[in-house]
Amino acid sequence: MERSKTHAKPLPRAQRIYNGMPSRELGSEGWHKPWSGGNGGNCLEAMKLADGRIAVRQSTDPDGPALIYTTDEMNAFIQGAKAGDADFLLS
Repeated sequence: MERSKTHAKPLPRAQRIYNGMPSRELGSEGWHKPWSGGNGGNCLEAMKLADGRIAVRQSTDPDGPALIYTTDEMNAFIQGAKAGDADFLLS
């Protein structure tokens, strides 16, 4: 899968990034679909924010809420998923 080399532009200093904020407020550039597959385009999109946190949104609702995670939180999730800790979600 080809990844865009564009990075998120810094947000204005006055803008507060918070969990559940409208995704459109984070801009339209810099979102990636790292987990897309044969599901008709329904997948998660992720964006690395300027402060190192990661925003996640539903690809079919790009104006919907963004969930904001720290690098440590995302790392724990990915490592746990690789170890099978999230397999219960698939059964």
